[in-house]
Amino acid sequence: MNLLKSLRLRPRIREASAHCDIPCGIYDPVTAKIAAQTVQKMVMRIQALGGNGAERANSESRYIAVKEEHAELTKREIDILWHDYFKPEHLEKHPDLHTKVWDATKLASKNKQSVDLDAARQLVAAVDEIAEIFWSTKGVDYSDPVADVRFGT
Repeated sequence: MNLLKSLRLRPRIREASAHCDIPCGIYDPVTAKIAAQTVQKMVMRIQALGGNGAERANSESRYIAVKEEHAELTKREIDILWHDYFKPEHLEKHPDLHTKVWDATKLASKNKQSVDLDAARQLVAAVDEIAEIFWSTKGVDYSDPVADVRFGT
């Protein structure tokens, strides 16, 4: 059977559409928050490293890998909220949302590129701002009362 004939015999594929990548109601910015806090903790650990030699190099490389992985996770989670959850009506009520998302993802990139505690703190704060907007769209006042306990010392 030739290729053209086999293509004609193949069942037609119907177009499918979906509202989002994941089921509705699963969205929660807490994953981005935990990832941003992990970035901050890794920066703190990198800056606190002492000693030298292989042990230091091993710890430092592991902290850097985790920092970069979680900065990327922060970007991905914010991107999911931006592309799959937020709608034009949310932008009408929160006209600065696009800028906040843009700034947060740029901060996540900056945290991948550097070891800057101030930038890491800014990333956590930026995620909190997005979370506040997210929860306001559901009529909930945002708070993260366990953030300090989760983050630890």
